[in-house]
Amino acid sequence: MHDTLTLPPGKAALLLIDMQEEHRSDFRYLVHGYETVVANCARLLAAARARGMPVLHTVYLVDTAADVTRPFHPKGDDGRSAFSDAGTPGAEISPELAPLPQETVIVKRDASCFTAPGLAEAMDRQGIDWLIVCGCWSEACVAATVKDGVERGVHILLVKDACGSGSPAMHETAVLNMANRLYGGAVADTGRALSLIGGGMARVWRTTLPVPMKFTYESASRDYDAL
Repeated sequence: MHDTLTLPPGKAALLLIDMQEEHRSDFRYLVHGYETVVANCARLLAAARARGMPVLHTVYLVDTAADVTRPFHPKGDDGRSAFSDAGTPGAEISPELAPLPQETVIVKRDASCFTAPGLAEAMDRQGIDWLIVCGCWSEACVAATVKDGVERGVHILLVKDACGSGSPAMHETAVLNMANRLYGGAVADTGRALSLIGGGMARVWRTTLPVPMKFTYESASRDYDAL
């Protein structure tokens, strides 16, 4: 269902999840429409900065020489991580979204941002209970973060067109699956999220019941557009 939302003043932060260069530079991990995702994230970032809203960045970094990696973690022939390899250019945050010195950068070694203690610490320190979520990949790190956030009682505003994955189908079905159980939160596009960041109202998609959308292969794109 659609409802009108306003964000509580001083209680929201922008969370940019793993907006790293490998999503545009490594043929194995290209995010479909990454330039659009970056542009939408940049608009949200500029609005949050102008509003004085806290900004949180996360990066997924793996150092196989120093860290204990998970079982079956993919590695190259050289033993280094096959993705998000710490110290490589592909692991860096895209320059359009480069953090300012006063912005929090959280390094994580797993999908959910909540696996890194720095996220909860930053939220507690700044009194945040709403996260405006964008980033990559929709079905992986974004979905894991949203699920963990809901379980912790965090309100999530998922900005659907500021997230991305390897194909439209992967992204759209991920967003629909998140929306189906996004209790306490909402889904919006960048335009509506900008209104909310600016202190205004916006019509957003919300649910109070599990799986209200029984989407199909044929209906997924239409259902996604309707969010």
